Amino acid sequence: MVVQADPQDELAARLRMLQELSGLGVRALARDAGLSSSSLSRYLSGQTVPPWPAVLALCRLVKRDPRPLRPMWERASNPLPAPPKTSRQVQPPSAPAGAPRPPRNDLPRDAPDFTGREAQLAAVLAAVDSNRVVAVDGMAGVGKTTLAVHAAHRLTADYPDAQLYLDLHGFTEGRQPLDHDAALRTLLAALDVASEKIPQEGGIEPLAACWRAELASRRAVVVLDNAADADQVRPLLPGAGESVALITSRNRLLGLDEVPPVSLDVLTPQESAELLARASGDPSGADGRLGREPEAAAEVLRLCGHLPLALRLAAARLRHRPGWTVGILVERMQEGADEFDTVFAMSVRQLDWKQRRLFRLLGLLGSSFDEYVAAALADVPLRSARAMLENLLDAHLVQQPTAGRYRLHDLVHQHARRAAEEQDSPAEREQALGRVLDYYVHAAAAADAAMPVLSRSRAASAGRPPADLPRFADKKAALYWFVTEYANLMGAFEVAVATGADAHTCELPRFMRTFFARRCGTTHLNVLFERSLVAAERLGDPLQLAEAHSDLGFARYNAGRMAEAEAAYEAAAPLVSQTGDTWSEAELAMRRGYLKWDEGYVEEPLDLFRQAGKLYTQADCPMGAAHATAYEAWAMLQLGHREEAARLARQALDTPHGDPASALPLTARITLGVAIAHEQPGEAVEHLQEALALAREDGHKHNEAWCLNCLGVALRQMGRYEEALASHRQAFALLDELFEEHWKIHFLNGYAETCRLAGLPEEALRLHREALELAPKLGNRYAEALAHEGVAAVLDETDPAAAAEHRAAGQAILQELNAGAY
Repeated sequence: MVVQADPQDELAARLRMLQELSGLGVRALARDAGLSSSSLSRYLSGQTVPPWPAVLALCRLVKRDPRPLRPMWERASNPLPAPPKTSRQVQPPSAPAGAPRPPRNDLPRDAPDFTGREAQLAAVLAAVDSNRVVAVDGMAGVGKTTLAVHAAHRLTADYPDAQLYLDLHGFTEGRQPLDHDAALRTLLAALDVASEKIPQEGGIEPLAACWRAELASRRAVVVLDNAADADQVRPLLPGAGESVALITSRNRLLGLDEVPPVSLDVLTPQESAELLARASGDPSGADGRLGREPEAAAEVLRLCGHLPLALRLAAARLRHRPGWTVGILVERMQEGADEFDTVFAMSVRQLDWKQRRLFRLLGLLGSSFDEYVAAALADVPLRSARAMLENLLDAHLVQQPTAGRYRLHDLVHQHARRAAEEQDSPAEREQALGRVLDYYVHAAAAADAAMPVLSRSRAASAGRPPADLPRFADKKAALYWFVTEYANLMGAFEVAVATGADAHTCELPRFMRTFFARRCGTTHLNVLFERSLVAAERLGDPLQLAEAHSDLGFARYNAGRMAEAEAAYEAAAPLVSQTGDTWSEAELAMRRGYLKWDEGYVEEPLDLFRQAGKLYTQADCPMGAAHATAYEAWAMLQLGHREEAARLARQALDTPHGDPASALPLTARITLGVAIAHEQPGEAVEHLQEALALAREDGHKHNEAWCLNCLGVALRQMGRYEEALASHRQAFALLDELFEEHWKIHFLNGYAETCRLAGLPEEALRLHREALELAPKLGNRYAEALAHEGVAAVLDETDPAAAAEHRAAGQAILQELNAGAY
């Protein structure tokens, strides 16, 4: 049984998204739209279906087309009883069965020795309850993060949908604060929002609106740690809904007038003494070391400046040195320069020389890291790196926010960085950073190989392969690694550019293409490949340069920059021929085929797909050859050659493939399902439903919409018009949810034809005319010709003269394309 979503809830969710796009509160939005705030609140919550003029007013305010909302509004206004299920009905497949994913919890471990701060904790919880956002400020080491994380753990039960933590690096020495784009994409990825739903163009506002819309439907708690200023954190705050945010900063965020502040000072002497005792494991009272040496204990508190971080570091020395007296601790601490370096230097001196060297080198890193990075940085075996990190963890010089991940507190990081500059030569530091670059390029190559697409799995050639690399069981593990290491990968790329490591600059983005397609979009990837091309030009290697041009062209194509994509492919073509690399020639031919097909041409892309298939075969890449065959089948189907399309699709499906949700099996199954819909309807529906299930399991919304639309086409050909219309509507609802207007050009004419045959000529005419308006903007001449033909078919009975004009316009375009007027 398939449970359909309530149309009133769907409409309310879309209206809430419009509110997020407006950036206005309920009262301001109601005022500008000419509505009462109480009515608008009921519309946004789904309690009441708004009148259509109210929907129009909201759409006009955010400059959105209201037409996609009309069918949803009609279903919400006139709910129909579910039709009886018969043996002939095909229910649109539901999401795969199975338990839902557990809510995301990225919070660092709560401090087991959390001490004092009762008044401040109560203030934080009260601010969250009344304002949903609170800012905790105070000097370095005063315990802002500890308080915010402790409060977030207390709030987990009330905000069960997600508990997120993001370090904004506002005060991390050696790196820039996290920018809005990276921060928002990291947060959206933490909520497992598919890349298709994340805006790729338009700057920060659409990203921030998407983030607020996602939070609006959840009860989540978000910790935004180490904010540099109000401007850095403002786009990250929740909007409508019940989610809450806890911000920490060394500065008072005066620009956030609406956010209540909670300022922290150092601990009181009593709280400091209690924390030192608890953290050191010292028994309370006169029998413990602290009790036996009260004057020395008071001096420890003074030297630590009553700062929680310094106190915990000092306590760690006592806990791990049972033979020490408190007086010995004081003597060691007095050798330092100030209350920070006093404790850090004293803690470092307890390490052996290998551990001290690793600690200093960790100051060269700018974010969280794992044991593999530490091993590469220090050029030691993984087992040794793991043991040394455990010792640093015990000494409170390294923190472990989550299992397998490590970080340095900002103050500790500054100390380590200064120590490296004083004790390690520039050459040693440069070599260590070079090993980190080598690691990230080779690890990215290994992760990319576990996410099989049509690209060949090849090893990285830049630098020296590290001794230890993570192993990825499947594409999900690889994708998780990319998400976790995203900030570090971007940091490594920037270091490669800054240090002139051209081979690393060329290869790193190439191994991240598949990840970017799923999580980070095309805008950033275009920038990376632009810089990679500059590096490739300096290297002068023909193959590197050819692939850089081709990769940049593909990034341009995915961003809809067709003319620039064509120019990049033109630059790549002679270089690829010069190298004699058959696989690269095949890949370039496929990419040019995609471009030409999306521009509406027919014969040229068919030739390119066939050429690519032959080249893939010569390069001994059967999966690539099968994908070229699948696209040839799709093109033949669009030209009306059903039998040939079915034959080619079956041929492609016969080739073993590693990922059932990849483009190869999806393209082949969809093509085969539509091609045999007349003759073998049962098998056709099976193929299309299998493709749809795979797309849903893969979380690829664009592919899901494609499958639904093609299922509608097949059902229409079987004469099952109501089911066909339902499938089309689901496809367009997905695109509306993603605000992907340009994707509709691939679906509009098919949906319109279904409407015409189902006895809905006005709806068919509207859809064909929408295609006529959209196709020229996208340069898709073939879709424009089909739209003219569709309008003619609708108008044949009511306006023969207009129908003749449209048919003639469509035929002229097709003749131009078929004549090779490229």
